[in-house]
Amino acid sequence: MPTISLSPHFTLQELTATKRKLQNKPDANAVERLRLLCQHVLEPLRELYGEAIQVNSGYRSPAVNAAVGGAPTSQHLRGEAADITTGKLEGNRRLLGIALEHARELGFDQLIAEKSNTYGYPRWLHISYSDRKRRQQFIVT
Repeated sequence: MPTISLSPHFTLQELTATKRKLQNKPDANAVERLRLLCQHVLEPLRELYGEAIQVNSGYRSPAVNAAVGGAPTSQHLRGEAADITTGKLEGNRRLLGIALEHARELGFDQLIAEKSNTYGYPRWLHISYSDRKRRQQFIVT
């Protein structure tokens, strides 16, 4: 299967990858939403960060979402969200700061610092993009 670029640094394959042996193929609408997420949020965030960002979870089929305990209304089901990391807690904290500082330009819908420790270092960031552009911000410990 050929690699499909959604933006200069993100591919469809990495935004649909799963470690589970479950079908995880997005429809055309979800692919377009993933493209918008990459172009409007992930790519600009990566440029601001200046280093690679890893996608832990992007699009999730209903089966994958259920298997990982995702919410039934998760934006991952529509291709609107990605869970990302730099691979290091310090990097994730820096990435969070950049996303908050540039919230207006990024136009994200939600930004959630997931599994943050007492020092505010998240294990990963959930970030989404949709027409709503609510710029909601949460820290989940």
